[in-house]
This record gives sequence, C-alpha cells and structure tokens, in this order.
Amino acid sequence: MSMWFWVLTAAAIAYVTKLVGYLVPDAVLDHPLVPRLAGLVTAGLLAALVVMNTFASGTELVLDARVGALVVAGVALWLRAPFLAVVILGALTAALLRWAGWAV
Repeated sequence: MSMWFWVLTAAAIAYVTKLVGYLVPDAVLDHPLVPRLAGLVTAGLLAALVVMNTFASGTELVLDARVGALVVAGVALWLRAPFLAVVILGALTAALLRWAGWAV
C-alpha cells in the first residue's frame, strides 16, 4: 500500500476521534476522574516522548550527550528553576558534552 493510503487513514482516524469527542455526554465529562486521567495521560505521553528522544537513535539505544542534558535539566527542574533556564542549561550541557567528545 502506498504512503498516501496510510496518511489518509491516519487523518480519517484523527477526524473520527475528534468527532466522537464532541458526542460524549456532559455527564461523562463532568465526572471528577476525567480531568485527572486526562492530565495523567498527557504526562505519560510527554514522558514517553522525552525518553524516546533521549535514548533512541534510529533503532538503537544510545547513551550520549542528550542523557547528560536530560540529567542537568531534571536537576534544574527539581530545584525549581524557571523553564527558560532549564532549556538553556540543558542545551549548554549537551553542547559542552559534544564539544568534549561525548557525541552520537
């Protein structure tokens, strides 16, 4: 099957999913568990994205400068640094580690 088939299939699934969301009754959405689950799912997806972008390179698992940047950014978040500082510290750490020779 061609790539266009998969692109159009994914677009149709996304559209139907959004349409089904509009059809959910208000009584279901007003349940206190719904916002909590939505927040947990969002956090889980973000965590999975961070892990995949940090430890994966193609089909291999790697330990490179991105790991050091993630650790420094995590420590900065733990110390409640502003978001911009977290991003800058992570980027600087990755740049310094790559400059030092710990690169992909």
